[in-house]
Amino acid sequence: MSKNSSRIMKRRGSYQVYIVECADGTYYAGSTNHLERRLKLHNTGHGAKYVRGREPVRLVYHKVYRDYTRAARAEYALKQLTRQQKKQFVASNQPGRS
Repeated sequence: MSKNSSRIMKRRGSYQVYIVECADGTYYAGSTNHLERRLKLHNTGHGAKYVRGREPVRLVYHKVYRDYTRAARAEYALKQLTRQQKKQFVASNQPGRS
């Protein structure tokens, strides 16, 4: 199996794009194929460098994508938002809102 084909195999399956709110009120957007494990890493100081020292984090948004490419594009779009735009996005995507 070549190096490229093993990379492709790892990218199959569902991916989740998420936003967490850090203890200091900032937001972090990311993607993963195992959300529960990633949140545990963030909250123990072993996740993304940005989140370290800002724990605990609280999951405020997540969405499941069928493939890596779509998830990566969605994550990139979220990361381009300002803090205020992320706050509005989170508020408009809460359960029970139309």
